[in-house]
Amino acid sequence: MKNLTSGNIQRQLVSLALPLIMGNILQQFYNTIDALVVGRYAGPAAFAAIGVSGTVMNLFVFVINGFCTGISIILAQFYGCGDQRSFRREYFTSLVSGAAFTAALSLSGILLLSPILRMIRTPGEVAVLARTYLMVIFGGLAATFLYNFCSAVLRAAGDTKAALLFLAIAVCSNLALDLLFVAVLGTGIPGAAWATILSQGISVVLCLLYIKCKAPGLMFCREDAAVDPSLLKRTWAYCSVTAIHQSSVYIGKMLVQGSVNTLGTDVIAAYTAAGRIEGFANSFGDSGSASVSVFIAQNIGNRDKGRARKGFLTGVSMLSGMGVLCSLIMYLTASLAMSFMLGTGQGTAFSEGTGYLKVISCFYVLCFIGNGLVGYFEGNGRVTVPIIGATMHITLRVILSWLFVRSAGLNAVALATGIGWLLAVSLWWVVYLVSPGPARR
Repeated sequence: MKNLTSGNIQRQLVSLALPLIMGNILQQFYNTIDALVVGRYAGPAAFAAIGVSGTVMNLFVFVINGFCTGISIILAQFYGCGDQRSFRREYFTSLVSGAAFTAALSLSGILLLSPILRMIRTPGEVAVLARTYLMVIFGGLAATFLYNFCSAVLRAAGDTKAALLFLAIAVCSNLALDLLFVAVLGTGIPGAAWATILSQGISVVLCLLYIKCKAPGLMFCREDAAVDPSLLKRTWAYCSVTAIHQSSVYIGKMLVQGSVNTLGTDVIAAYTAAGRIEGFANSFGDSGSASVSVFIAQNIGNRDKGRARKGFLTGVSMLSGMGVLCSLIMYLTASLAMSFMLGTGQGTAFSEGTGYLKVISCFYVLCFIGNGLVGYFEGNGRVTVPIIGATMHITLRVILSWLFVRSAGLNAVALATGIGWLLAVSLWWVVYLVSPGPARR
């Protein structure tokens, strides 16, 4: 566990961010393990079902992840001021409220599953397999919530290294269980789903044991096991907004995907490959945002606004430099990266994907600055500010993509994304300059 209220700011931000970066990159592999194993041992229909399931499942996972982001902000503020009793009470309150929220989400997913699969026009055989997979996933969303909840607790206490360790355990467990259930036992799609749920469960148990041994003062006891109405209100105020923020970003991506789907298979393949490449680049910005958020939350909890502000300025400077570096690397290696992803250095998919990466690379510094600003506002408890900017960004991105994708291809999508970033970052900077303080409690 790490107290961030004193010490070298730059070093602390880097030590927070590095495990998160590695964790985000590792998460990219975690998301593809089921698809790789199922595709090899259960056939093409099952492989397609995993792809369809991922589109649906990720929306629910993003909502849970966003909810837990709100939890980590509140916990970090209590950790920063050294109020372990309030930390434990919030631990219990957020655990209970999160469990109730996840139960409702799980039930909604199960009831709406068939209509959702029909809405996205899933072919018959694939729909049956996808439904089987998602029924297990939605039934086990509690494990997904607890997995993200434990990561949020560790992140709030500044221990991102442990969070990385338990993610690595989950990835290895998922791979081992996938091979056991799908390759050895031949259980197919259901086995892959159970491997995902059980691997998260294993990670949760180990994480809870780690917290109990490493920082027993943070675990709630019998006297803390009561839902505090004021904490409950604050938890829902934070977590509902951060959950909506995460889900709205994902919904925006799905709507943009709809515009790309009108251009045919080659362009869809190009956009998919480019998205994978962007996923690795975004790992740096997203991790920087989370680091800034935790740092600021702890220092706001400690009532040290000056140090919180220094942390933000240091963080956004580092993110700006990282954004420039990522932009240069992406621009210079766009052709190489696309040929690696597609297995060819020519054709429509290659040219569209390369063009997209080169255009969007010109805007990546804005994305990274935006990540720093989002971390600042979230750490201050002003969770509504990021969602306003994100909504503006998504709306403009979707509208411009649909208007110009037919005439300009993926270049239009890249340009629309960049203009959306510019609008959102401009708004956030204005809000920061006009009203830089934390939220009123």
